[in-house]
Amino acid sequence: MTDSSMSFQTMKLDYEGDIAVVTLCRPEARNAMNRQFFVDFQNILTSLADDNNTARALLLQAEGKGFCAGADLKDQTGEMPPNLGDTLRQNYHPLITGLKNLPIPTIAAINGAVAGAGMSLICAFDIAIAARDAYFLQAFINIALVPDAGSTYFLPRMVGRARAATMMMTGEPLPAEQALEFGLISEITEPDDLIPRAKIIAGKLAAMPTQTLFSIRKLLDSSECNTLAEQLEAEAVAQQTAGHSRDFMEGITAFLQKRPPEFKGK
Repeated sequence: MTDSSMSFQTMKLDYEGDIAVVTLCRPEARNAMNRQFFVDFQNILTSLADDNNTARALLLQAEGKGFCAGADLKDQTGEMPPNLGDTLRQNYHPLITGLKNLPIPTIAAINGAVAGAGMSLICAFDIAIAARDAYFLQAFINIALVPDAGSTYFLPRMVGRARAATMMMTGEPLPAEQALEFGLISEITEPDDLIPRAKIIAGKLAAMPTQTLFSIRKLLDSSECNTLAEQLEAEAVAQQTAGHSRDFMEGITAFLQKRPPEFKGK
C-alpha cells in the first residue's frame, strides 16, 4: 500500500491513482537543487522502486514561475575552492542513475526556466513536455564551470553535437519552440494545459506493460554506443524476457478476445 501524499522539505509526493506526482516546491528559489533536494528526491526514488509501491508512472512538475534553476549556489558553504567532483558523485550522479533505473515510465512537465543541472535532470526522463513559455539554459559556462550531471552525455545524443556545443559554450537560452525542433522535448502546450496534458500522457503510460517500457528505455540508451550486431542481440535478449512476461500473455489473449488488455507490469 502507498500513502496518498507525502511531504518533504523541497518537494511533495502525491498519488493520483497509479501515477506518482512529484512537485518541486521551492518556488522562491526557482526550485534550485540544495542539499535537501537530493535527500528528498532519493527518498522518493527509493520509495517508488520498492516492490510494494503501486505507482506505475512518475510525473515531475514544479511550483512557481520556473521549473528548476539547477544547483543552488547559495547552498555552497565550507572550503573554497569547493570539491565539486565529490558533490557530483555524492548527490547528482545517484539522482540521475536512480531515475534511469526506476522501473516505471517517467514524464517531466516543464514550466518556465530549466537551467544547468535542472536540464540534466529532465534529460534523464523518458518523456518531457513543456509549456510555451518554458526555456532551456546550459548555464554552467556563465560561472566558468563545465556541464555536468550527465549533460555532456545526454544533450549531444538528443540534439546533436553542434547544437549541444552551441548551447554549452554560449550559455544562451533555448526557447520551447526550438527545444521541440531540436528534439529536446516531445510536445509544447499552452501554460494552463501543461499539467492536464502531462497527466494524460502519464495515465496512458501507466496503463501499459511497464516492464516492457523499462526495457525500451534500456534499449534506446544502449543503442547510442552499441554496434548494430550488439544492438540486435540486446533486442533479442530483451524480447526473450518480454515473451515470458504475464503482460505478453495478457496482450495476446486480449487481442484474440478483441478486448482492451489489462496490463499489470509483470
